[in-house]
Amino acid sequence: MRKHNVKNERIKRQYLAFLGEAKRLSPKSVDQAAAAIASFEASTGHKDFAHFHIEQARKFKRDVHDATNPATGKPLAKATIHSRLMALKAFAQWLAGQPGYKSRIRYSDAEYFNPSANDSRIATAHRERPVPSMEQIRHAIFSMRNGTGIEKRNRAIIAFGILSGARDDAIASLSLRHIDLTARTIFQDARTVRTKNRATLTSSFFPVGADIEDIVIDWISYLKTEMLFGPDDPLFPATRVGLNEAGHFAPIGLDRKFWKNADAIRRIYREAFEAVGLPYFNPHSFRKTLAQIGIEVTTTTEEWAAWSANFGHANVATTFQSYAKVPSHRRAEIFERLNKSATMDALSPDVPDQDTIARVVAFLQLKAG
Repeated sequence: MRKHNVKNERIKRQYLAFLGEAKRLSPKSVDQAAAAIASFEASTGHKDFAHFHIEQARKFKRDVHDATNPATGKPLAKATIHSRLMALKAFAQWLAGQPGYKSRIRYSDAEYFNPSANDSRIATAHRERPVPSMEQIRHAIFSMRNGTGIEKRNRAIIAFGILSGARDDAIASLSLRHIDLTARTIFQDARTVRTKNRATLTSSFFPVGADIEDIVIDWISYLKTEMLFGPDDPLFPATRVGLNEAGHFAPIGLDRKFWKNADAIRRIYREAFEAVGLPYFNPHSFRKTLAQIGIEVTTTTEEWAAWSANFGHANVATTFQSYAKVPSHRRAEIFERLNKSATMDALSPDVPDQDTIARVVAFLQLKAG
């Protein structure tokens, strides 16, 4: 069976350039699309895309449903299948408009990559992910060692995660110059910081406790006074690997280099929570923790708008939709309290004051966005 098709490679290269430059997708998203197209191409025996037939799409859907994850041996997740099929649908739609293909591929042919309606609902359904409480985060932070430079860095990373609410890839690419301890702000400059959608943002420290803030302050002082780091050096430097006393390659200290991605940060989070017997809470979950704190501590529409903007959200509705959903266990607590309140109100009904009514109306308008 052939493993290469020169004509296909040329058109794939054009399409991937289209995704990256015209559609402005991230390199990771482009790579995922490339992988989906490659798997489809393999299923056809690397036949020319110009000879596409809807039976190829049907066969691929059967194949992908029967495929297993090579790491676990389990069937592919519905979300994974859905993602691959949607990537191929988009590719087929694009091909239908290209010279040399549009006379052979109809735009409607791409619809054959659609998964079943049931599978789509399963793949796109919202599922609650565990969100750490502030008490759990504090327990993990203050249980971490703080002796060596690496230990100080690891502890400060998690403290900074809840203090800033920044995404892990942004944290991995911040320089010392981006932190203003006097103003208590973080300048996420998209020219050098890997922010989401390359948006530039100045955010403030979230009010999560002076003791957590002190960990970050002490860390920055350590970098400047003991490591002699300057403004352009990384806020959280990568680990230096070298020969230890036993002659084996191992971590031997801190480097002046930036991490290329956030993989190491996620490992630090995992190890910190597992060390205290807690499940792994990834860096992004801290943003949900902060959103829930915001719901509790903000009392006006203006305060919530400021809290939302501190995440980098242009619209307060984004914060509600992405982070401020009420988890099922919390809904149960709220309804239990409301039931008790309703019982008491039935015994001694009161008319809510005008301020309460105004706040409820403002909150509902905010959610309606």
